[in-house]
Order: sequence, then structure tokens, then C-alpha cells
Amino acid sequence: MSTWQGIPAGVLAAVIAFLAVVLLLHKRSLKRQANFQQNGGQLLKHMLKVDGNNTFTIYDRGDIMKATRKFHKANIVGEGAHGTVYKATLRVGGGATTITVAVKRCKEIDESRKKEFVQELVILCHLSHPNIVRLLGCCLECEAPMLVYEFVQNRSLNHLLHGKPVRPVTLAMRLRIAAETAEALAHLHTSPHPVLHGDVKPENILLADGLAAKVSDFGCSTINDNVQVVPKGTLAYLDPEFLLDFQLTDKNDVYSFGVVLVELLTRKKPQSKDGKSLTLMFQESIRGGTLDELLDTDIVEQSSIVVIHQAAELGSRCLAVPGTTRPPMEEVAQVLRRLQDQVPERSQPPHEQELQDISPTEMEMTTGYPTAHSQSDAAGGTYCVAKKE
Repeated sequence: MSTWQGIPAGVLAAVIAFLAVVLLLHKRSLKRQANFQQNGGQLLKHMLKVDGNNTFTIYDRGDIMKATRKFHKANIVGEGAHGTVYKATLRVGGGATTITVAVKRCKEIDESRKKEFVQELVILCHLSHPNIVRLLGCCLECEAPMLVYEFVQNRSLNHLLHGKPVRPVTLAMRLRIAAETAEALAHLHTSPHPVLHGDVKPENILLADGLAAKVSDFGCSTINDNVQVVPKGTLAYLDPEFLLDFQLTDKNDVYSFGVVLVELLTRKKPQSKDGKSLTLMFQESIRGGTLDELLDTDIVEQSSIVVIHQAAELGSRCLAVPGTTRPPMEEVAQVLRRLQDQVPERSQPPHEQELQDISPTEMEMTTGYPTAHSQSDAAGGTYCVAKKE
């Protein structure tokens, strides 16, 4: 047996290997701690303690890695400009039970926005509404933050309206989804720290049990009315006034919702393959008295045509220029609920299993799941926060 200064070569190799593993683990630990600090982890802990919040969970990197199977491609349920969303299974209660969640792997945040990002998390973890995707926690031990949301089982409103095969969607169902979405946006706009969505569109309206609407992916809102942001919304739904000065306000969300409402009434996409704008065709049809020709024939009945016209009038008000003349989302939600009550649901909705995410969803995440900024001196981001210029 060969030796080196009396130490067997095998033992020496084992010691070296052990020390190498210890060193590697130590480096990884230091890296996780550095990432945690870089992403505002200590600040978040302090703010949650001051806030008295004991429901928001800060997860370890290892928990997220196991839950997503090391970010396996098969777990991806959404990809977009703000990051990638994974379906994940987290162990809770000491590992006795599991819950299904959505983990958003965000883009890296700028050092200058660390405090804003943390403030946004604190604000958004307080948002509680049946029609808003709930933020459960985060992991800050990776280079980019990872946010954990409730998992919404069914696909998006976009899939319900435009997916294949085409499924019947009753007027009552459309009005209910519109009302629930409006109520969610009204809740965001009127919360103690008002939150602006910034990317309202059917892909960001998820469908939960009973096809209840769940607003997600707050992708490009802003801290206050005086902060400029890079436009991250989807062009077909963007308020033209926002494109003039990049000043995001609640009226921009109202405009985007108006486009969604028109889409619900016509079952047409906001921009056709030949480049025609749905909003322009809609406004021209109202002025020319040809609205009925644009409506989805599946919902046009003599008994409900008055309700449809009233919903269309509301959509027109949401699209009004200047934006200051548009109704607040609270009023929009109230009108839609009154209209919904006039059209009782008679037929059964599509079977929910048909809408489930068997394959990756078409969501442009945000998410299914959110990124936002709040108004006031604290920001309000949900998924990950768009970098400002």
C-alpha cells in the first residue's frame, strides 16, 4: 500500500474529496446568502415583521428546486417577457401534505429597484379577493427572484373564446366573467395602496373552479402617476393615451378592459389577420348603427338584445377619449352585475376538464400569474417587476 508521509493514499483521497465537497457546499451557501441579500431578503423579513404578516412564506431554494423538479421543462405552464411559470408541488406542514402552486421564475431585478421590489411584495401579499390570483410567498436565494402563487387549474379566457374546438359560451357566462374581472380590477384600484394592472387581456384572466375569473399577471404597472415606465402591455389592448406619455393610470386599465368586453361580445380577436382593429370596427358599427352585424351570433337573441346593446354601450364608454371621461372600474362592475342579473344562466358551462392545462398554456406571463406596481410611495409588483428606464 502506497503512503504519503504515513497516510494511506486512499484515506488522503477521501479527505481531499470530503474537503472539496465541503468547500463546494460552502460556496453555494455563500452564493445563496448573497442572492438573498441582493434581492432584498433581509429587508423583506424586516418589513413583514413590522407589518405583522405571518402568512407570506419565504421559501428555501431547495424547496423550490424539488417542487419544480429542478425547473423541468415538463412543468412549464407559461412563458413571457417577465419570466417563466412552472407548475409545482410544495410540501407543507412538515412534509405531511402537498399543495399545487405556480412558481414564477422572474428576470433579475436591478439593484436600484430592490427596495421597490420588496415594498411591492409586501403590498401585494395583502391583496385578497376571490377573483385575483393570490401571492403565497417567494424565494430570493437564486440570482432572480421566484414568486409563488396559487395554482389556477383551468386555462385562460383567451382559450375559452378562441381555443379549439370551439365551445359554446353563453351570454350570461360572458357577462359573469366580465363582472368578476371588473370587480377584481376595482379592488386593485381602490385598495389602501392602489395597484394598477397595466396588461389587462384575456390571456391574463384565468378560469378557476366553476370557470370563475381570476385576474393575473400584473405585468407593467407603476408606482405613481409621475413615474414613466417602458410599455410592457400588449399593443392591441394598450390605451392610445398611454403611448403618448407612458403615464400609467387607472383609466388605462379601464380602456384595456373595454377591449376585453368588446371581445367577449363579438368573440373576435382585437386585431384580425389582415390587421383590422376590433375597437375601430366596434366604434364605427355603433356610429353607423350596424353593431348587430359585428356581434357573435351565438349570443344574439331577441330576448337579450337590449342587454347586449347596454353592455356594448358600457364598452364604448370604457374606450372613450379622453380617458378622464371613462367610468371607474367600480361603476363598470356594478353595471355588469345588473346586466348579468337580467340574463339568467340556462345552459351548462363547458366541462372544466376540457379547459385544464394538459399542455402549456398560451399565457404571456405574466401568468397565469401577476407583476405590478402600486400607487403611493410604495410599489406593488406581483410576478416580477418591469425594469424602468
